[in-house]
Order: sequence, then C-alpha cells, then structure tokens
Amino acid sequence: MNRMLTHELIHAYDHCRAQVDFLSNIRHLACTEIRAASLSGDCTLGNEMLWFKFGVKQHHQTCVRDLAVRSIMAAKKFSQETAEKAVDEVFDSGFNDQEPFGRIPHNTAEANMAYKEFRNRGRYYV
Repeated sequence: MNRMLTHELIHAYDHCRAQVDFLSNIRHLACTEIRAASLSGDCTLGNEMLWFKFGVKQHHQTCVRDLAVRSIMAAKKFSQETAEKAVDEVFDSGFNDQEPFGRIPHNTAEANMAYKEFRNRGRYYV
C-alpha cells in the first residue's frame, strides 16, 4: 500500500510543480512514470524477487524502464514501440530527477531519512 500511495503522490507532485500534460504529451507521461517507478520502491530488489525477475547489474534501471513502458501502455492505448521510444527519450532526465526525496529510497529507513532531510532543507544557512 505504501509503494502504491508513494507512486501516485509522485505523479501529484509532478503535476503541481511543472506544467505537465499527461493526456496528450507522451514524453511528460513517460517522465512521470519513470520517476514514480524509480522513487516509489516498486523496483527494489526484494520486490522484484517476489516476481522472480531480478538481476544484479543495473537491476534498478532495467526495472524502471519496464514499469514505465507498461504504465504508459496501460494509461493510454500506445503500442509498445511508441512507449519504449518515449521512455528512451526522457529516461536520463526523469531517472536523475529525484525530487522531493533527493535520493532513491531503497527501503523504509532510507525513505524516512530522505523525508527528514527534505523537512530540514534550507533550515540551516551558514
């Protein structure tokens, strides 16, 4: 439940902070799906082991790509080739944008630490 809620809240965050058009711009949709898959915990190694889909080398990036493509195809009636092309075009920018966490939280402890850092952001200036 936490992963699903976090996934949807990342979409809400993207909607609030940027001028996005999820309905008609596939690149915007791809970017938010990449961010949500990466930051929500959907692609943790433990979660993937439950589905018997895991690998060690670049596991996280591969999982994020696959989930983003599937989410785009589920949200709109795009072909797999169109969805993959959109994900490839914006993958680097979407994957490297880790706001509001500032990092990829791989477990609950890291998510809590990222949240504390977010709350304290800008509080102390020297």
